[in-house]
Amino acid sequence: MIQVGTYLNVADNSGARSVACIKVLKGYKQRYAVLGDLILVSVKSIRTKRRLSSKVKKGELFKALIIKTKLSNNFFFGDSLKFSENSVVLLNKNNKNLGTRIFGSIPKILRYTKFLRLASLSSGLIS
Repeated sequence: MIQVGTYLNVADNSGARSVACIKVLKGYKQRYAVLGDLILVSVKSIRTKRRLSSKVKKGELFKALIIKTKLSNNFFFGDSLKFSENSVVLLNKNNKNLGTRIFGSIPKILRYTKFLRLASLSSGLIS
Protein backbone atom coordinates (compact mmCIF):
# COMPACT_ATOMS: atom_id res chain seq x y z
CA MET A 1 0.00 0.00 0.00
CA ILE A 2 1.25 3.45 -0.92
CA GLN A 3 0.39 6.41 1.26
CA VAL A 4 1.41 10.06 1.56
CA GLY A 5 5.16 10.35 2.08
CA THR A 6 6.12 7.03 0.48
CA TYR A 7 9.23 7.13 -1.72
CA LEU A 8 8.91 5.22 -5.00
CA ASN A 9 11.22 4.30 -7.87
CA VAL A 10 10.45 5.51 -11.38
CA ALA A 11 10.34 2.70 -13.95
CA ASP A 12 10.43 4.74 -17.17
CA ASN A 13 12.97 6.84 -19.05
CA SER A 14 11.47 10.23 -18.24
CA GLY A 15 14.60 11.22 -16.28
CA ALA A 16 13.42 10.91 -12.68
CA ARG A 17 14.99 8.36 -10.35
CA SER A 18 12.83 8.60 -7.24
CA VAL A 19 9.60 10.38 -6.35
CA ALA A 20 7.54 10.89 -3.21
CA CYS A 21 3.78 10.48 -2.97
CA ILE A 22 1.94 13.71 -2.13
CA LYS A 23 -1.69 12.70 -2.58
CA VAL A 24 -3.74 9.63 -3.43
CA LEU A 25 -6.08 10.53 -6.31
CA LYS A 26 -8.50 7.69 -5.66
CA GLY A 27 -11.38 9.35 -3.85
CA TYR A 28 -12.39 11.50 -0.95
CA LYS A 29 -10.10 11.02 2.10
CA GLN A 30 -8.44 7.91 0.67
CA ARG A 31 -5.38 6.92 2.66
CA TYR A 32 -3.83 4.07 0.64
CA ALA A 33 -3.22 3.42 -3.04
CA VAL A 34 -2.63 -0.01 -4.55
CA LEU A 35 -1.56 -1.42 -7.91
CA GLY A 36 -3.15 0.48 -10.82
CA ASP A 37 -4.11 3.60 -8.86
CA LEU A 38 -3.19 7.18 -9.72
CA ILE A 39 -1.24 9.32 -7.26
CA LEU A 40 0.27 12.80 -7.28
CA VAL A 41 4.06 12.76 -6.85
CA SER A 42 6.95 15.16 -6.44
CA VAL A 43 10.32 14.44 -8.08
CA LYS A 44 12.99 13.96 -5.40
CA SER A 45 16.02 12.97 -7.50
CA ILE A 46 16.81 12.68 -11.21
CA ARG A 47 19.10 10.35 -13.10
CA THR A 48 22.67 11.63 -13.28
CA LYS A 49 23.47 10.38 -16.78
CA ARG A 50 20.80 12.43 -18.57
CA ARG A 51 20.67 15.42 -16.25
CA LEU A 52 20.82 18.05 -19.01
CA SER A 53 18.37 16.41 -21.42
CA SER A 54 15.89 15.28 -18.77
CA LYS A 55 12.17 15.89 -19.26
CA VAL A 56 11.65 16.49 -15.54
CA LYS A 57 13.19 18.79 -12.94
CA LYS A 58 13.62 18.22 -9.24
CA GLY A 59 10.59 19.41 -7.28
CA GLU A 60 8.09 19.22 -10.16
CA LEU A 61 4.67 17.65 -9.61
CA PHE A 62 3.32 14.87 -11.82
CA LYS A 63 0.58 12.29 -11.84
CA ALA A 64 1.87 8.73 -11.58
CA LEU A 65 0.47 5.24 -12.08
CA ILE A 66 1.53 2.56 -9.61
CA ILE A 67 2.84 -0.50 -11.48
CA LYS A 68 4.68 -2.42 -8.72
CA THR A 69 4.12 -2.70 -4.97
CA LYS A 70 5.90 -4.61 -2.25
CA LEU A 71 2.64 -5.61 -0.61
CA SER A 72 0.99 -8.69 -2.04
CA ASN A 73 -1.91 -7.86 -4.35
CA ASN A 74 -4.78 -10.35 -4.29
CA PHE A 75 -6.98 -10.19 -7.36
CA PHE A 76 -10.54 -11.41 -7.76
CA PHE A 77 -9.51 -14.43 -9.82
CA GLY A 78 -7.22 -15.84 -7.11
CA ASP A 79 -3.78 -14.69 -8.23
CA SER A 80 -1.37 -13.04 -5.84
CA LEU A 81 1.41 -10.75 -7.05
CA LYS A 82 4.32 -9.29 -5.09
CA PHE A 83 7.38 -7.28 -6.20
CA SER A 84 10.65 -6.34 -4.50
CA GLU A 85 10.14 -2.58 -4.87
CA ASN A 86 7.49 0.12 -5.21
CA SER A 87 7.53 1.60 -8.73
CA VAL A 88 5.54 4.11 -10.73
CA VAL A 89 5.31 5.46 -14.27
CA LEU A 90 5.08 9.24 -14.65
CA LEU A 91 2.12 10.71 -16.55
CA ASN A 92 1.41 14.18 -17.89
CA LYS A 93 -1.74 16.19 -17.23
CA ASN A 94 -3.70 14.27 -19.90
CA ASN A 95 -2.74 10.87 -18.37
CA LYS A 96 -0.34 10.07 -21.22
CA ASN A 97 2.99 8.54 -20.23
CA LEU A 98 5.98 10.88 -20.07
CA GLY A 99 8.66 8.35 -21.03
CA THR A 100 8.98 6.26 -24.16
CA ARG A 101 10.15 3.03 -22.49
CA ILE A 102 9.34 1.13 -19.31
CA PHE A 103 12.12 -0.73 -17.51
CA GLY A 104 11.18 -4.22 -16.42
CA SER A 105 7.89 -6.00 -16.70
CA ILE A 106 4.45 -4.94 -15.51
CA PRO A 107 1.48 -6.92 -14.18
CA LYS A 108 -0.96 -8.32 -16.71
CA ILE A 109 -3.90 -6.80 -14.82
CA LEU A 110 -2.93 -3.33 -16.15
CA ARG A 111 -3.70 -4.57 -19.65
CA TYR A 112 -7.43 -4.42 -18.88
CA THR A 113 -7.42 -0.77 -17.77
CA LYS A 114 -7.32 2.44 -19.74
CA PHE A 115 -3.50 2.29 -19.62
CA LEU A 116 -3.20 -0.39 -22.28
CA ARG A 117 -0.32 1.40 -24.00
CA LEU A 118 1.95 0.65 -21.04
CA ALA A 119 1.75 -3.05 -21.86
CA SER A 120 3.29 -2.48 -25.28
CA LEU A 121 6.06 -0.23 -23.92
CA SER A 122 7.21 -2.69 -21.23
CA SER A 123 9.54 -5.61 -21.73
CA GLY A 124 6.99 -8.19 -20.60
CA LEU A 125 3.84 -9.02 -18.68
CA ILE A 126 3.63 -10.93 -15.41
CA SER A 127 0.42 -12.77 -14.59
